[in-house]
Parts: sequence; structure tokens; C-alpha cells
Amino acid sequence: MRYDTLLFDVDDTLLDFKAAENQALQALFGEMDVAFSKANVQAYEAINQAHWQEYEKGNLTTAEVVNGRFGLFFSSLGRQVDSLATEKKYRSYLDQGHKRLGNSLEIVQNLATKANLYVVTNGVAATQYKRLTAAGLLPYFKDVFISEVVGFQKPQAEFFEYVFAKIPDFKKERTVIIGDSLSSDIKGGINAGIATIWLNSDTRTPAIDSLPNYHIQQLEELYPILAI
Repeated sequence: MRYDTLLFDVDDTLLDFKAAENQALQALFGEMDVAFSKANVQAYEAINQAHWQEYEKGNLTTAEVVNGRFGLFFSSLGRQVDSLATEKKYRSYLDQGHKRLGNSLEIVQNLATKANLYVVTNGVAATQYKRLTAAGLLPYFKDVFISEVVGFQKPQAEFFEYVFAKIPDFKKERTVIIGDSLSSDIKGGINAGIATIWLNSDTRTPAIDSLPNYHIQQLEELYPILAI
């Protein structure tokens, strides 16, 4: 086997985050009397994505990202809301979103009998644990590393240094990260000196500083890469 330590991202790698987000936004907008329209969703996503990009750069904390975004969004609609309270409402809906991507459960179950699997994810710890548990994925991972707990986030080198220090008998040359994000998963893996597998189901082109070792469109394509 080429790699026996597999670091898995969660959102849009194992779980369908877009489905969870849409479900949560639709419920929140309904409760807050806001139209669940394409324009409103795009306006929220622009604010949210900008915040998470700053988070990846180390310019914002998790709390600053999630507790400030809805205040800004509703302000753009001409409304003033309690941003923290609105985030808590949204979080309660998001926690329920655990739709798996493809046959990720079967693949993880199979790989767990042949390799050591770990979760490496940015985000809110309570939410990620709830979603992984509800999806039936959690038991197959040796450990879960979430940026909120680690204190650093992908792609920061300190995040990966923390992870590597916690993995027994860790060997860089036997380790690979699997994820959908070029900016956090692939760039982080490159900076940390490990192999990278980019899960990209569309036709995006990676930036020159984020070129993955491998490019797959679905998780089934992991098997020949891992040489199982």
C-alpha cells in the first residue's frame, strides 16, 4: 500500500455541505421572514466565503467568522439583528445536515480495515462531531482534528504539525490528505510536505502554488492511487 495514513477533509469530501447549508439557510430565512431567493443566498455566501478566506489566512477566529456573518448579511438587507443569536439558530439547523457524498460511508468502512484514517477539518467542533456521528462515519476514524480545537487552521503549518505530533509512528512519506479545497487541503498538504489528493467533481483548474499530486472526481478513484 502506497499510503497508510489518510487525512480526510469533511465538507464536500465526505459530507455534502452544500445540501446542509441550503437546508439550514432555508429554515433560517423562513424563521426570519427573508425570501429564500438565489440573490439572498448568493449575498450570504459572498459574505461567508470572504470571512472563511480571512480565517484560512489567520486574520479571523472561528468565533469572529460565524458570529459576525449574519449581522453583516442582514445589514445588507437593511435590517439589524442579533448576529450571535441568529448564528445559534442557523447552527441548530446546520447540525442536522449529514447527507453523505456518494458512497463515502462504504469507502471509509473499507479503507478503515486497511489504513489509519483521520479527519482534518476547519470549522466548529460541535457541529462537525454531530454531523459525522449522524452520518455513521465517526467510528471509522482513529482521531478527529478540528481547527477550533487545534487552535490553528488549514492550511497553516501549525495545524499540520499538531496533527502529525498526535499520530502514532507518523511517517510523512506514508501520509496523504484528501480534500476538495485547493486553498486549505491541497495547499496545506503541500506546505506540510505530504502527498495530496484533490477531489474535484467539476472542471476547476488549480493554481500553480496548489497543484495536487493526484486529481480525482469521485472517492472510488482513491483505490488505484493508494495501491490497495
